[in-house]
Amino acid sequence: MKHRIAVTVNGKEREAEVEPRLLLVHFLRDNLGLTGTHIGCDTSQCGACTIHLDGKAVKSCTLFAVQAQGHELKTIEGLAAPDGELHPIQQAFWDEHGLQCGYCTPGFIMAAAYLLDQNPSPSEDDIKKGLEGNLCRCTGYVNIIKAVQTASRTMSGAAQAQPAASGA
Repeated sequence: MKHRIAVTVNGKEREAEVEPRLLLVHFLRDNLGLTGTHIGCDTSQCGACTIHLDGKAVKSCTLFAVQAQGHELKTIEGLAAPDGELHPIQQAFWDEHGLQCGYCTPGFIMAAAYLLDQNPSPSEDDIKKGLEGNLCRCTGYVNIIKAVQTASRTMSGAAQAQPAASGA
């Protein structure tokens, strides 16, 4: 028996009928076509499927789509600006070479976005702790940490520059 769900995904209201056992990651990828959320392990170990649920980073392979009923979801596709301009975290991963094959990158970026939302100026240890649920098989994590540090500086600078610009 299918269940009707209504969720907000990347700012858009979405409704669907889903099987009760359908994982949220499969709903996003197969039903909505949002393939930026990757499936790496299906066991909550790698973090490739990390998204935001009501602003909190979660692994979408650990939730059923029906559990998302009434909630707000953000995927990697919803992080960039509507005009396609990369979010500062996405840009920092590019600039700092924080990716190689790119498979884990969306999950790392979503985890980093949550981390920087909670702690805009994290230490290196804070970054390591904030990203510990995400695994990368290609890099040594050094450039991933540098990317989060760069994004933190960029986002803090943008936040500080904004009030001065609006007061002019």
